[in-house]
Amino acid sequence: MSGHSKWANIKNRKGAQDKKRSEAFTRASKNIMTAIRESGGNSNPESNIGLREAIEKAREVNMPKENIERLLLRFEERKNNLVGGVFEGFGPYGVPVIIEVETDNKNRILGEIKLIFRNYEGSLGESGSVAFMFRRVGEIELETKLDEETELKLIDEGVKDIKDNLVVTEMADCKRIGEKIKLMGGEIKHLELVYQCLNPVLLDDETKVGKILDMIDELEENDDVINVFAGFDYVEKN
Repeated sequence: MSGHSKWANIKNRKGAQDKKRSEAFTRASKNIMTAIRESGGNSNPESNIGLREAIEKAREVNMPKENIERLLLRFEERKNNLVGGVFEGFGPYGVPVIIEVETDNKNRILGEIKLIFRNYEGSLGESGSVAFMFRRVGEIELETKLDEETELKLIDEGVKDIKDNLVVTEMADCKRIGEKIKLMGGEIKHLELVYQCLNPVLLDDETKVGKILDMIDELEENDDVINVFAGFDYVEKN
């Protein structure tokens, strides 16, 4: 789940334990698939270090061995027909949304995404309809907050922004900064390229935020969806 992990407190109030478990499995599955893609399609954990690490993290959240094996097998069966794509649209309350997919059936995934948008009173747009509202950046989520000295060193390295345990970099600098953080003793929870909204829609109601998050959850549950980026921010009423 990308670009809205800071709303976890609202999600936790909304959800039950089994939902949290499902979300953990979804994230683990996405991490495994990302590791395969980043290695050029290598689904062998013996020769793909990133995949091996992703599988270890999946085991840490008690993802069954059968689920992991099924993921790897499914990729092998489909890999020759997979194509990437990006969908754009507006969710409820005018929130801009970008969805990255990898699929062997574009017509099917288009229909499935359209239906989800419609169910949440949103609309799927044409290519370029919301992309101009975002910029591509690197996002590094850490296990713990950095100390001030480390933050200053990272700013000298070219980091664009640091908020709590989230580090934002230029797209080209993401991996380099990630390696720097590791050398400084930092533990990385997640590292990826994301779409960052330039002017997020401000929502002042948890119910509205919850509806957006439910829509994102439903999109992310689709096996062909790689990432979902939603341009919103939550501002509590005074």
